[in-house]
Order: sequence, then structure tokens, then C-alpha cells
Amino acid sequence: QVQVVESGGGLVQPGGSLRLSCVASVSINSIRAMGWYRQAPGKVRELVATITNGGSTSYADSVKGRFTISRDNAKNTVYLQMNSLKPEDSANYYCNVDVLFRDYWGKGTLVTVSS
Repeated sequence: QVQVVESGGGLVQPGGSLRLSCVASVSINSIRAMGWYRQAPGKVRELVATITNGGSTSYADSVKGRFTISRDNAKNTVYLQMNSLKPEDSANYYCNVDVLFRDYWGKGTLVTVSS
């Protein structure tokens, strides 16, 4: 069973920054892509950013220019650097790992942007 664990959430003021981390308990060679999704109360889960095994990235329009996804293959870890945070970025952030065409999810980490 693949374990996916997120960390790094918290309370931050508007305009601030946070870095989320996600560790997967599987060889990086088995991972096709990793990504971050978020879900705010009463809303559907939405894609935030993804990064493929080859390093290609994609972002939701709402976070382009503010968020950066990256990965450390040696640590089986993906990061989400979030800058210029806005109250509308508040949500539970979930990490998704595509292992040989099968999806695995973490339990999420809460990000709250508020003054």
C-alpha cells in the first residue's frame, strides 16, 4: 500500500507564503506524476498543480505566477511553494500520486489565509 503524507499547512496572513511537502512511500521510478489539489468547504476538489516524472508542470489559472511545484526525486517528495497568498486560497490541500496509472491520496493539510 502506497502511503502519501502531506505537511506544511497552517495559518498565514494575506500576501504571505507557505511551502507544502508531500512524501510518497514508493520508488520514484514507479511514479508517473504527482500533484496538488485543494478543496474549500462547500466546494468541489480542484486541481492546483501537477508535475510529471519528466519534470513537466501545469497550474490552475488561479495560481499561475504565485505557486510553484517542484520535486526531489531522491526523497520521493513533491513541494508546493505558495507565495502572495489570498484568502481564496484557503482550503485543504491534498497530494495525489499517480503510481503506474493508479491514484493515491494523502489525508490533506489545511491552509488558512486570514488576517
